[in-house]
Amino acid sequence: MKTHRILVVDDEKLVCWSLNEMLSDAGYNVETALSGAEALSRFDKFDPHMVLLDIRLPDANGIELLAEFKSRKEDVLVLMITAYADADSAVKALKIGADDYIGKPFNLDDIKELVQQSLEKNQVTKKVNSFSRKQRKTHEFDTLIGNSPGIINVFKMINVCAKTDAKIVTINGESGTGKQLVAHAIHVHSTRSDAPFIEINCASIPENLLENELFGHEKGAFTDASRTYKGIFEAAEGGTVFLDEIGDMPLIMQTKILKLLDSRHFRRLGGTRDIEANVRIVTATHQDLQKLVKENMFRKDLFFRLNVMPITIPPLKERKEDIPTLTNYFIKRINDEYGSATQGITQEAIEHLQQYSWPGNVRELRNAIERAMMLEQSPMLSSRYFDLEIISQNQRPKIENGDTITSSTQPSQNNSFLTLPPEGISIEEVEKELITQALDRFNGNQTQAAKCLCMSRDTLRYRLKKHGLHKTAQI
Repeated sequence: MKTHRILVVDDEKLVCWSLNEMLSDAGYNVETALSGAEALSRFDKFDPHMVLLDIRLPDANGIELLAEFKSRKEDVLVLMITAYADADSAVKALKIGADDYIGKPFNLDDIKELVQQSLEKNQVTKKVNSFSRKQRKTHEFDTLIGNSPGIINVFKMINVCAKTDAKIVTINGESGTGKQLVAHAIHVHSTRSDAPFIEINCASIPENLLENELFGHEKGAFTDASRTYKGIFEAAEGGTVFLDEIGDMPLIMQTKILKLLDSRHFRRLGGTRDIEANVRIVTATHQDLQKLVKENMFRKDLFFRLNVMPITIPPLKERKEDIPTLTNYFIKRINDEYGSATQGITQEAIEHLQQYSWPGNVRELRNAIERAMMLEQSPMLSSRYFDLEIISQNQRPKIENGDTITSSTQPSQNNSFLTLPPEGISIEEVEKELITQALDRFNGNQTQAAKCLCMSRDTLRYRLKKHGLHKTAQI
C-alpha cells in the first residue's frame, strides 16, 4: 500500500509533535513545519498528499498559504487547523479550496479518522475521474474519425452544442453514419455528462406505448397501472434524451413533443401536475424531414422547432479519404477485442474499399473489416476476404467516354467457383454451409476443417460458436 505523505504546519511545537507521533504510528510519512516560510520550503521537496495547516502563523496567513499550496499542487488535500473563535476564517478557507477544518482543542482520534476519511474519499474521487476520462476517451467521437471537410464540420458542431448547452439538437444522416455516436459525444463533452443519457428509438415502440415510455404514468391511470411509473423525460433529469428515428414518430406524439419543447413541461399519463423537463433533447433521423412535411407525415411547426441546431453527418461515400484512417482504427479496436494481431492492410485492399459505395456506411465498413480479420491468415489484410459484393462492384466493367473498359482483375464467369443466384444469398448462410461441409468432410475435426478453409483453428472456433455449430465439432 502506498504511504501517504502528510505535512503538519503549526507554530506550537507540542501540536506538531503530537500530530507527528499519532500520524506516524498510523503508518503515514510525516514532516512538520513551525512557520509559513519553513512550510513553503518543505512543501516542494516533500511533495505531500495532505497538509494540516494552522490558520494563524507568526509569519504567514494560513488562507494565503492555502492558496499557494493549491497553486503549486492542485490535488493536494488541505485540512485547516483553527480555534473555534475563527469559524469565519474556516468558512473562508473552505470556499477557496480547503477540504475540511479541525477545531482547537482537538481529539487526536478524531483527527486520525478525519485524515483517513479525507484520503479515502480523495482516492475514490481520483478513480471516478480516471474512469470518466477513460470513458470520454473511449467515446471521444469514437468512429467519428477522419479529417475530411464534412466530418471536421461535425466535430465543430459537437463542440458548439456541448459547450453552449444547446437544448435542442437534430442529427441528420443515413443509417450507419454514427448518429447515436454524435448524440452521445454531445452529452459526454457537456456539463450534463454526469447525468443520464437515455436513448429511445421512436420506430421500434408501438404508438400506444410510446407516450407511456416518454412521459410515464400515475398509479391507476389505466387498468394495469398498479404503481407510478417515471418516463424517460423524468428519468433523464439534468441529462440528455436521445429520440432516434423521430421521423417515424406518430403525428399525435409529434404534437405532444412540440408542446414539451415549447413549455419545457409535461404530465404523466393520468396526472394533473406539470413536471419540468430539465433535459437536452437530441433527435435523429435518416429520413428527409422536409419531404415528410410536404407529404403531411411530419408537423411543419415541429420541424422548425427541431431545426435550431442541425448536424448533418456525410455518408461514407462522400468522404472516402477517411477510409484508410477508419480502417486502421477498426483494425486496432478489433485486435484489442479479439486478441488478434493483424498488423495492417495492403494498399490494394484500401483501394478496393475506396472504390465501393458503402450503402451501409461506417457500420458496414467495420463489419467488413471484422470478417476479413477473422478469415485472413497473413499479418496484413488483403482484398480477398472482403465481402463478395465489395469485390464484385470493384471488378465491374468501367464506363469511360462511352467505351467499356474491362478491368484486368475481372474474373471470367466461367472461372468463378461460386455463382450468385438471381434472388441473392446471405453471406452468413454461405459461410455456415461451407464450414458444415468442411466438418462433414473431416468427421468434425476442427484442425483439418480449419486448414481446408484456410483459417486458423481459433478463427474456426469463433465461427462455429457464432453459427451454433460448436456442439457438433471435435477438437
